[in-house]
Amino acid sequence: MSPLHLSAYTMTSALGAGLAPTLDALRRQRSGVRHMQWESVDLDTCLGEVEGLDDFRLREDLAAFDCRNNRLAQLGLEQDGFADAVRQAMQRHGTGRIGVFLGTSTSGILSTELAFRQRDAATGAFTVPLDYRHTHNCYSVADFVRSYFGLTGPAFVVSTACSSSAKVFGNAQRMLDCGLIDAAVVGGVDSLCLTTLYGFNSLQLVSARPCRPFDAGRDGISIGEAGAFILVERATTPEAGAIVMSGIGESSDAHHMSSPHPEGLGARAAMQQAMAMAGLQPAQIDYINLHGTATPSNDAAEDKAVSGLFGTATPSSSTKGHTGHTLGAAGGIEAVICALALRHGLAPGGCGTEVLDPRLQSRYLLDNLEQPMRHVLSNSFGFGGSNCSMVLSKVTA
Repeated sequence: MSPLHLSAYTMTSALGAGLAPTLDALRRQRSGVRHMQWESVDLDTCLGEVEGLDDFRLREDLAAFDCRNNRLAQLGLEQDGFADAVRQAMQRHGTGRIGVFLGTSTSGILSTELAFRQRDAATGAFTVPLDYRHTHNCYSVADFVRSYFGLTGPAFVVSTACSSSAKVFGNAQRMLDCGLIDAAVVGGVDSLCLTTLYGFNSLQLVSARPCRPFDAGRDGISIGEAGAFILVERATTPEAGAIVMSGIGESSDAHHMSSPHPEGLGARAAMQQAMAMAGLQPAQIDYINLHGTATPSNDAAEDKAVSGLFGTATPSSSTKGHTGHTLGAAGGIEAVICALALRHGLAPGGCGTEVLDPRLQSRYLLDNLEQPMRHVLSNSFGFGGSNCSMVLSKVTA
C-alpha cells in the first residue's frame, strides 16, 4: 500500500490547544493530569481535562450538534491553521473526494447522561432536549466534521476502544489506494463522561494518582479527553522533512474482553505488519511511543511484545502520563506526538514514572532524548484484542 502524507495535523488535550503548548509540555515533561473533581463524579481520581469546554460555543449553524464531544472537535479543528489546510485541499480535490474517518469510544454520551439525570421524577419524561442523532450517536463526530467543512465524501466512525483513532489511518489508506478518495481527515475525539469514569473504576483500572506507565508501583490509568485531526493525502512527491505514515499493522487476538494477551502476541503481530509494510527492520526504528496505560497487565504484556521484537536498546515511552488515557482519541493524538518527535528530534521522556519496574525489559525513557530521528513506531491497543501499530517516517532529501 502507498504511504500517506500527513499534510497538516493538530491536537488538543489537557496539555493545551494546538501543537505549540503540546511541544512545550513534552520538552518540559509537564503533565496535564491532575487530581480534581469533575461534574458529579464521586471518585478519588486524576483527570486530563481540556479547559474551557463548558463555555465553548459551536458555530451557530451547527448548534444541533452541541455536546461536549463536538465542542472539543470544533476547538481542535480551529488550531494550527488546520481548517484552512482542509479548505485548500477541498479546492484541490473537490468536496466529494475527501473522506472523514474518525475514532471515538463514547461520542457525546454525556448529553444523554445529563438528560437522564434531569428527567421528571414522577413521569420519567425528559425535561431537557436530547438530540441523540447529533450528539450521543457514535457517528455524530464524523457528521459534525463533515458538516463543518461541507464535505460530501465517504465518512464513518471507528469505535474499537483505544485503537479507534489509529485504525482510521488504515481505512484512509485503503480508500486512497482504491481510488475512492484523494484525501481524508482522520483522527479522533473523545471527551470526559460519567460512563467512562465509573466503568473503568468498576474494572478496578483507575488510579487515585496521576498514572505511572512502566513504574514498579503502577496501579491504573488516568482518564483524559482530547481531539486530534490529521489531513492525509497521497505521498507522491513530499518535500524533504515531510512526515508520512509509511506502514500500518492491525491484529485482533481476541484473548479477553478487557485484558491483553499476556505474551503480547496480538501487539507483536501488529508491529511486525507495520514494519513489513514500511520495509523496515526493528533496528531502524528510532523511538517507540508505547500504548503504556500504566495498568500492571497492559504494560507487562506490551513490554514482552516490544522487547521480544526490538530487544532492549530502542528508546520508548508512554505519553499517557502527559495527557491521560484519551481512549478513542489516543491513537490520533499519539500519532501527532510522533510527528512532532520526528520533526523536532525529540523522543519524550515519560511523565509520572518514578521507579522503573525491574521486571520490564524495554528501554523506557525517564528523561527526554534529543537526537535526529527518521522512523518511529506508535502503538494503540484496545479492549477485545483490537491492536494497531503505525510507522511514521521523516522524508529525507
